[in-house]
Amino acid sequence: MKKVGIIGATGYTGSELLRLLTQHPEVEVTAVTSNQSPGKALTERLPALKGHYDLALEVPDAEKISKKTDLVFIALSHTTAMPVVKQFITLNKKVIDLSADYRLKSAVQYKKWYGTAHTASGLLKKRVYGLTEIYREQIKKAALIANPGCYPTGTLLALYPFLKAGLLDTDREIIIDAKSGVSGAGRTPSTKTHFPEVNEGLLPYNIGTHRHLPEIEQEITVFSGEKPKTVFTPYLLPVNRGILTTLYFPLNRRLSQKKIADVLSCYREEPFIRCLDHAPNLSAVRGTNYCDVAVFETATRKTLIIMSAIDNLVKGAAGQAIQNMNLMMGRQESLGLTQPGLFP
Repeated sequence: MKKVGIIGATGYTGSELLRLLTQHPEVEVTAVTSNQSPGKALTERLPALKGHYDLALEVPDAEKISKKTDLVFIALSHTTAMPVVKQFITLNKKVIDLSADYRLKSAVQYKKWYGTAHTASGLLKKRVYGLTEIYREQIKKAALIANPGCYPTGTLLALYPFLKAGLLDTDREIIIDAKSGVSGAGRTPSTKTHFPEVNEGLLPYNIGTHRHLPEIEQEITVFSGEKPKTVFTPYLLPVNRGILTTLYFPLNRRLSQKKIADVLSCYREEPFIRCLDHAPNLSAVRGTNYCDVAVFETATRKTLIIMSAIDNLVKGAAGQAIQNMNLMMGRQESLGLTQPGLFP
């Protein structure tokens, strides 16, 4: 039985880790932390977990928590996770960071997009980007995983087969239209995510300036060997969970339907990627670690319409983190993650 800790356990990502780990047969959660509620029972803050955990929330004392864990998940916001990750790595703990602090390879890029200097830039060369299906072998050997953002996960898994096949017309733009549920904004209340503000609406935000854009472009460059031209517009959907991404992918040559199927065949054995012959629906992935992908031709055959659907809290965060944990611990990748979606 492997022992894990969750630093920042009472946010949406931390609580989703806890929910999913109740189904994991080889993991025991031995430490949960909260800066706001130390000393309180975990289930006082997360009553949905009553009957599953008998733990008190602690202050995030790295030395103390390291003594009772094999691996820690860091479920803190960007900039606040950076020093905590470094503390646990110094104490020789395996770490999966769900913040944005170690996703970008460049400390210069991090400062540009997050507005603060990276205080542990030496770790950027050691971390592995945790897009499981793509970096599986590196993840198995890693001590520090930078878990991808939710928008990048849905975008990159959809794009990867076509980028690796060398099908991108680099003179044209990849257009990324992504719509996310409100839980992607986190648990801290704000006027933008207050129910009356979101319900009955559809709001584009951070147009052309969203912090996930450099993460997406970084990985597109790795996959294709080319610096991409991208346009990224995120929207806030009046739903709790899910990201539906529509990508307009410029082709450098025309593809037959058979060739499209051949390109997607790289995902044939993937346990959590489902290639569909119809448009994906958020309701089919809610509460799951699946990524549903569909590809459509356009009349000119010069552009593909590629679509993906994920649950932003599972495949876009906690589920992918557990998938990575399984690999790091030498376990079956899908362990504890095969539950079907919630319906209706």
